[in-house]
Amino acid sequence: MSVFQYEKDADGIVTVTMDMTGPVNAMNAEYRDAMGETMDRLEQEEGLAGVIFASAKKVFFAGGDLHSLLAVTPDDVGEFMQGLEIVKSQLRRLETLPVPVAAAINGAALGGGFEICLACNYRVAWNDRSVELGLPEVTLGLLPGGGGVVRLTRLLGLEKALPYLLEGKRVAPAVALDDGLIHALVREPGDLLAAAREWVLANRDKPESAVQPWDAKGYRIPGGDANSPKVAQMLPVATAMLRKKTRGLLPAPHRILDVAVQSTRLDLETALRVESRGLASLVTTSVAKNQISTFFFALNKVNGGASRPQDVPPQTTKKVGVLGAGMMGQGIAYVSAMAGIEVVLKDVSREAAEKGKDYSRRLLDKRVDRGRMTPEKREQVLALITPTGEPKDLEGCDLVVEAVFENLSLKHEITRECEPYLAEDGVWGSNTSTLPITRLAEGSRRPEHFIGIHFFSPVDRMPLVEIIMGEKTSDVALARAFDYARQIRKTPIVVNDSLGFFTSRTFGTYLDEGVRLLYEGLHPSLIDNLGKAVGMPVGPLAVYDEVSLELSRKAQATWRDMGVEDAWGDGSIARGVVATLVEEHGRGGRHHGGGFYEYAEDGSKHIWPGLLDLYYRSDVCMPEQDIKDRLLFRQVIEALKCLESGVLRSEEDGNIGSIMGIGAPVWTGGLLQFVSTYGYGRFVSRCRELAAAYGERFAPPAIAVERAGEESARAA
Repeated sequence: MSVFQYEKDADGIVTVTMDMTGPVNAMNAEYRDAMGETMDRLEQEEGLAGVIFASAKKVFFAGGDLHSLLAVTPDDVGEFMQGLEIVKSQLRRLETLPVPVAAAINGAALGGGFEICLACNYRVAWNDRSVELGLPEVTLGLLPGGGGVVRLTRLLGLEKALPYLLEGKRVAPAVALDDGLIHALVREPGDLLAAAREWVLANRDKPESAVQPWDAKGYRIPGGDANSPKVAQMLPVATAMLRKKTRGLLPAPHRILDVAVQSTRLDLETALRVESRGLASLVTTSVAKNQISTFFFALNKVNGGASRPQDVPPQTTKKVGVLGAGMMGQGIAYVSAMAGIEVVLKDVSREAAEKGKDYSRRLLDKRVDRGRMTPEKREQVLALITPTGEPKDLEGCDLVVEAVFENLSLKHEITRECEPYLAEDGVWGSNTSTLPITRLAEGSRRPEHFIGIHFFSPVDRMPLVEIIMGEKTSDVALARAFDYARQIRKTPIVVNDSLGFFTSRTFGTYLDEGVRLLYEGLHPSLIDNLGKAVGMPVGPLAVYDEVSLELSRKAQATWRDMGVEDAWGDGSIARGVVATLVEEHGRGGRHHGGGFYEYAEDGSKHIWPGLLDLYYRSDVCMPEQDIKDRLLFRQVIEALKCLESGVLRSEEDGNIGSIMGIGAPVWTGGLLQFVSTYGYGRFVSRCRELAAAYGERFAPPAIAVERAGEESARAA
């Protein structure tokens, strides 16, 4: 029996219900066989009036089989192209049937799933938040290879199609309807087949309804093809903007743009072949392997609860206390209220807490102004936030997130003052970026209920939460923190305790190496430009200004008070540079009037001239590749050390944490995934070269040397 159920009714309408062997429908060998059999049958069907494609799964169709895509090697490209051509020919046969074809979209239709829908004449979707539509292949280092680039460009025109193709936009059904991706919506999933059938019945005697727009005589692509004056003027700008955004490190967007442009100049069959070649050129790249591994498999594993204790029941947070209404606290209060959680926002006074609540009010006002929220909903969210200066108002909170200044004694004092008001089974979470949770838990009467919950700024936009286990933290506390992070729609990684945990430790090496390069005499602009050339969002000196040199200096003082003289190796050079700028020149960072940079009122910035007098030496010359490798490898080495020492509990947490938390280059797929495709043997050799030239901090960690040996043994 085929995994595509085939049912013909009395009116001659065939409903094909996709119900493949696995948990989802996917484009694999089973799909190709089932689709081939179905097309053979449809083309031979007598009295055929129309076709409806539906799904028996919650997800309409999940797209390509990413396991098989990961396995493709350069030697397999010929076979891979053959498979693509089979998929394309089947969809082409579908859209050229002489009867109207409808897609009844009951769940997410992304990638290959939406490509099937595009090959149908009519698309009706259930208007529900679970239904997403789009072509997100670019986020995995790929391009839509089942006709998605060609058909969407022809359907919408280049200008409207490019955001979907280059950004991987996923949209809700209502947006898809407005943008012309689908034709109709239904309120209930049970109405889908009836709506599709009604359309087929109304159009079965209209031959034009069975013809795709691009197959109709005289059809013109909306907005014109790539040779039309308007589009021709747009393309150089689009290319330049894309280059600026990707810095040449992500091949997929550039290949997508090329295929999309070419497809407007070519006949459909040739355009589809060009698209196949584009995907074949991408699928074997290390960038695609990295992005698929991390942004699909690792992310699903992390969000699916791989790091959560499986034997602890779900923990729903109903009332959260947020201590400190500053930048972090007000953001935590906002995302909690947006998730429908009652929030007590406490500061030293009610007035200070009210100012923190104003942050939520401003964000919500923007949503209302943009039509993304009703005024009534805004008031409901604001009503969930209670500002206060009284500890007793925390009574009954099942979770408290303390978000005060990074000072051990201050955090201990607040814990002792407010912890008694927690619910009996409540959990205390400290939003700290560096201080060890075990040390912070010394101020708690219940260290087993004490955990680290590290948010990233700005909280409303940053997707990650780093959960830190202290020595005595219980599985129940971990489950509570993990479930709360998912409740507020964040991705939680779980790490073990240490100074700086994972993200701050690793990010700190990027800042440190940037300062070292400065100290060695390189021009600060070169350092920051090459940091961005590696793929980091911002250069190390520029981001150090944002983090604050003054805050860094105070943190170092806090660590020394805790008995930690040097956190992660010899940081004396960076400490010396920071001390010179802050103490001798009053340059504490952007929010202190300037640091490495000077900042103008119009938002522009330039290197502080005094920095060149202090450190720049025109006679210093260093290979650009060495500079880039120093900035990247320092972070990779630290990530490996975190894995080696058990601070990281899994490589997936490390890769997701480095991308979402500290902005590791997207092309790497995360700092640990980078080594997998770079090659451990090659990585160890390069580390040793850097160590010989620039210092022992580049010596390869033991775990890398061990894996290089295993890699060599496998090759032999």
